[in-house]
Amino acid sequence: MVKYNRGLDATFQALADPTRRAIVSTLARGQASVTELARPHRMSLPAVMKHLRVLVKAGLVTQRKSGRTRRCRLAARPLKKAEAWISQYRAFWETQFDALDRYLAQQPVEVSEWPRNNYLQKLR
Repeated sequence: MVKYNRGLDATFQALADPTRRAIVSTLARGQASVTELARPHRMSLPAVMKHLRVLVKAGLVTQRKSGRTRRCRLAARPLKKAEAWISQYRAFWETQFDALDRYLAQQPVEVSEWPRNNYLQKLR
């Protein structure tokens, strides 16, 4: 039976959109207002608010209202969980690439004349 981690699923779903990744990237440099987050994107403020709702629901962003301004801050915990999940697969792929490297190092090197001959024919 497959075990699903809803928090991890929500994190990856939220990060699947390039606009939301850009918002997360901006917030990684420090907190910002919704207006500041919307400024670099060519979309309406309500559209940016929808993206922020997805990020908030995934736990990636927290919001605090101060007067008429809504300030957003990046929450690290979901990103740490995603990084931990990815690191398991990073170890797997590093092992696979190391094995490929060892295999290729054992193979004799063949020198082909084709690309060079083809290049010289084009010059003539």
